[in-house]
Amino acid sequence: MTQPRRYLAISLLSALIAAGLWYWMRPAPATKAPSTSSYSVALAQAHNGQPGAARVLYQQLARTDLSDIRRASLHAELPNYPSPQALKLADADLQHPSPLVRQAAIQSIAGLVPNAQRTLLLGPLLDDPEQSVRFTAASALLGLSPDEQGLYFAPLQQVIDEYERDLKTRPDDPQAQGQLARLYLHEGQLDEAQAALEKVTALDPENLKAVVAQVELLDKRGQTDRARELLARQLEEHPESAYLQHALGIWLLNHGQTEYALLGLAKAVELEPDNSDYRYKLAIALHDLDQLEAAQRQLEELLQRQPANRKARVLLIRYWKESGQIQNVQVLLAQMEQLNPDDPALQQGL
Repeated sequence: MTQPRRYLAISLLSALIAAGLWYWMRPAPATKAPSTSSYSVALAQAHNGQPGAARVLYQQLARTDLSDIRRASLHAELPNYPSPQALKLADADLQHPSPLVRQAAIQSIAGLVPNAQRTLLLGPLLDDPEQSVRFTAASALLGLSPDEQGLYFAPLQQVIDEYERDLKTRPDDPQAQGQLARLYLHEGQLDEAQAALEKVTALDPENLKAVVAQVELLDKRGQTDRARELLARQLEEHPESAYLQHALGIWLLNHGQTEYALLGLAKAVELEPDNSDYRYKLAIALHDLDQLEAAQRQLEELLQRQPANRKARVLLIRYWKESGQIQNVQVLLAQMEQLNPDDPALQQGL
């Protein structure tokens, strides 16, 4: 090989070696950190009922790098976006290592699934190693009939007994005593419920939830007049309490006095216009009195304030159908499809 060619070969070899060294010694590419903005954007999109909400919500729940509190926050939105995929994600998180996430998943299941199917999914959580998870599962199953509880009837009773024992260890906690009273009311143990409510009142004389529980107790004892008098007396003392106004409306509904109930229900909405439960109940009561347009207006207002509220959207679709307003039905269905194209209501031809 001539000298010029030798120099050329050496130069090429040196260049190749230098390139190889640079390749192997170059800094590793930075791993892209999970985007916090994508989580925040998805959560806001779901909460505000914006197009594509279900898709981004599912994508975030499919991640494995979220903190427990973030997963729990996503589950709070999930019941507004039901689908087989939503149920799959919630079911998977029933096995999550974090008790907080398991509790959030229980709440998701309770909002996504009918009663009987709920028992099959949540029943195993009655044996969860974490007490708080067992109690959350029991609360989600508490209102079901014995038939719906099925094979989990006995395990549920065991957890309820455990919950009762736990609440009894906190005699100076008005919230615990209030929960204990509710538990006794559910079980039909009226004397025990009365004792617990008296403790709540002694500890917290302004506790309005205890007042409403006392009204329910008097009703269960057949003391309707005393229940009405108690509500009236409390409303005189707390006329601006939306909670009591709503309780009065519900009490009158339960006693077949729908026309009078409207006054209390409407006053509650006036006092707390952003309370979706109050407005939803008012819409139903208006519909039951054949005030269809007024019921529709309440649901429209509810959706203006809470666009993600699926329950209100489904009911408004039904009410628009009743009045023959097919164009309005089509608009709401199109909005629902933008939010969640896999919504069972769309699949079933709502």
